[in-house]
Amino acid sequence: NLLKKLCETPGISGYEERIQKVIKQELEKVTDEVRIDKLGNVIGIKKAKKLSGKPAPKKVMIAAHMDEIGFMVSFIDKDGFIRFAPVGGFDPKTLIAQRVVVHGTKDIGGVIGTKPIHILSEEERKKLPKIKDLFIDVGMKKDKVSKIVRPGDFVTLDRNFMELNNKIITAKALDDRAGVYVMIEALKRIKDCYVDIYAVATVQEEVGLRGATVSSFSVEPDVGIALDVTIASDIPGTKEEEVATTLGGGTAISLMDSHTISNKKLVDFLRKIAEENKIKYQTDILLGGGTDAGA
Repeated sequence: NLLKKLCETPGISGYEERIQKVIKQELEKVTDEVRIDKLGNVIGIKKAKKLSGKPAPKKVMIAAHMDEIGFMVSFIDKDGFIRFAPVGGFDPKTLIAQRVVVHGTKDIGGVIGTKPIHILSEEERKKLPKIKDLFIDVGMKKDKVSKIVRPGDFVTLDRNFMELNNKIITAKALDDRAGVYVMIEALKRIKDCYVDIYAVATVQEEVGLRGATVSSFSVEPDVGIALDVTIASDIPGTKEEEVATTLGGGTAISLMDSHTISNKKLVDFLRKIAEENKIKYQTDILLGGGTDAGA
């Protein structure tokens, strides 16, 4: 399906060409015009229904970022192990033993490793791992690795798209291919609209909202809405007062995050629409992250 295709197509911040191509093809099916700006944002425009005697339609920009977090190759050591730098934010302790794909002259598989626990000192065992302590093993010596991989090549996580209990999805890049998917599916359902809709799949959100900043100046919308993911905090170890949003609790309407405070009139409008259409929703205050809305 489309969500699976979006999630499995690689495209970290700054290297979005592959996913850009997929999204462009999908937006061409549901909008009147598609363009790609100099930074790489894909902008699909669905024109308002023309009404004689009416003023020019308002512009509504919907943004969902296409880039995913990943890594950049920084060094290949004498034994062929690949060192890397993060592109976007990672929790290092989740990376050990993860499968990855290194995108060099061809795509090759690898696994993230570190010094085995069996030979760690007591002091080392007490410390949390750092990115600089990790490496990628692709099963080759340096002479072979260097023919395929060089510094600057990008790396993505290798995760299967999987359904849990036939209703929950686990996959890489759901942040924010899920938002891109929702944007495309919503456009499929719109027949006549009375505003010009600018559906923007943005680049480089994970490294500073760069695509949204550029595209918002280009579009100059009257209203902007960012589609992104949030956390499911209904898990063991979370205190009641720390629970922001829950899995299955409904669409999250963001009130505030680390980059922006949402417009109250727009929040109230979204709440009204949800309630009138019996759409389950919850509100979200998340100070540990931000979205394209901050642009």
